[in-house]
Amino acid sequence: MNARNRSYLSLAALCVIPTVSPAQDAHFHNAPASTIDQKNPLAGQQAAVLAGRKLYAADCSACHGATGQGSGNIPALSYGPTQSAADGEVFWFITTGSVGNGMPGWGSLSEQQRWQIVVYLRSLKTSAKENKPGSAPGKFAPVKTNAPLPEPPYTDFRVEQPGKLRKISVQDLPAPYGTDSANNGPRLVARPDDAWPKGPDGFSVQLYAAGLDNPRLIRTAPNGDFFLAESSSGKIKVFRGITAAGKPAESSVFVEGLNRPYGIAFYPPGDNPQWIYIGNTDAVVRFPYKNGDLKATGAAQHIAELPHGGGHWTRDVQFSADGKKMFVAVGSASNVDDPDTTPQEKNRADILQFNPDGSEMRVYAYGIRNAGGGLAINPRTNELWCSVNERDGLGDNLVPDYITRVQDGGFYGWPWWYIGGHQDPRHNGKHPELKDKAIVPDVLLQPHLASLEMAFYEGSQFPAEYRGDIFASEHGSWNRSVRAGYEVIRVPMHQTGRASGEYEDFITGFVVDNGHVWGRPVGVTVAPDGSLLVTDDGSNSIWRVSYTGSKAEKSASERKHASNTPKSASN
Repeated sequence: MNARNRSYLSLAALCVIPTVSPAQDAHFHNAPASTIDQKNPLAGQQAAVLAGRKLYAADCSACHGATGQGSGNIPALSYGPTQSAADGEVFWFITTGSVGNGMPGWGSLSEQQRWQIVVYLRSLKTSAKENKPGSAPGKFAPVKTNAPLPEPPYTDFRVEQPGKLRKISVQDLPAPYGTDSANNGPRLVARPDDAWPKGPDGFSVQLYAAGLDNPRLIRTAPNGDFFLAESSSGKIKVFRGITAAGKPAESSVFVEGLNRPYGIAFYPPGDNPQWIYIGNTDAVVRFPYKNGDLKATGAAQHIAELPHGGGHWTRDVQFSADGKKMFVAVGSASNVDDPDTTPQEKNRADILQFNPDGSEMRVYAYGIRNAGGGLAINPRTNELWCSVNERDGLGDNLVPDYITRVQDGGFYGWPWWYIGGHQDPRHNGKHPELKDKAIVPDVLLQPHLASLEMAFYEGSQFPAEYRGDIFASEHGSWNRSVRAGYEVIRVPMHQTGRASGEYEDFITGFVVDNGHVWGRPVGVTVAPDGSLLVTDDGSNSIWRVSYTGSKAEKSASERKHASNTPKSASN
């Protein structure tokens, strides 16, 4: 490994590796207490910022993003644990590393370079809002790839096509390390003038809202309002209605000052909720709510403490169909740490179950690396489903992300096994008794897509065959040599409430080339009129997908209209 790649790996792990267990009173990555008082000799020096920026651009931006906004499964550096840690703690961690988590110590960088990196990371906190991805056009050199096209069933952005069905089966899985593990995070750019999201024949895409601040999960309230988590700024926003021009009729900040909010759920289920529950990164809280509220009418009530710290920070929340149980997805603190020896993994990589008041917590399902991006209740079967980011580091085509029903007490493999009885070579020989217990998920997706929010379609605008299907947002890969994802997919359910393993590319067009993207889908929800709303934290937008009729339908309508038009009388 060359020096540049090794330097990158050390920095890429800054926020991937867990900080501390919630039960511990420890420093950033367990840094020695003395580091908190260590002063940065270059603090506030613009020359150090510029030097650190060059180091960052060369070795870190590919995964953490050009402005530290994060990408794929790698969290941001412009906010979160890195920004709240003391300079000395960050410096110590860059120097020392964490070999067990794939981060070498990088004491071979000069002390001045390490401090320059710390100074630049500090500058990201104040510049993040001024340099939102896609906020202004910029020049960039196109990145070409000469890699051969992928062999089915695997794909990449070059062959993603709206309406194309795909299916990955267990028999298709390659051996681990069939390719090198890639570091190919996206550089976010402004949307090119000729770029626009595209869907299958008959579907159109409009820009519903723009200029947002890190729009993430979106949910439709029982009265039809759209509730959006702007996670970076700690806000929940509300959008009401869709005008004739396809824009919100009204918008409001429902509440602010939250701690990286993501999950949103209305309670009790049904048409007359009394509360709105929010999944902060460290706790579930709730606010009084009745249909039509555009602002919170009361203070937050703390419902349940959640495991938190480094690693996956999103916490989605759902209620069982009868309202008796609350489910909360908590992602792992790492890529493949062994929970047996890593206290920070306690009650992580799990779906937890609570009573609605936060009592009687138990692990509902486990071995699910990160379902924090998307939980949903199938309205036809009342089963809990989830959308999962699987592990990285085993090559381009391992391990598939997935969408699946969640079985009570079910084990889904992480970290020892994957997709049934396939052992992760990094844990050879561990827990053989779990091999036959590892559940094969219902739908295997492309590896490293970073599958996030999912929603069941029960609208009436789309063609009848779409009723009951799943739509899910794929945030996009960083651990593939040729990127994949950056799309919305459809999982056909065949009007049976069951998936048969296929998924379909639905909305694509967010990728510029193998080095640059302009959009990254995160959230998806069904509007009252049957259209679909998709959040995009790359362009900081919400897109609206509506059905306008296929070419065949329009041709048939035109023929019918022509046949019904009276002909002029002949002389």
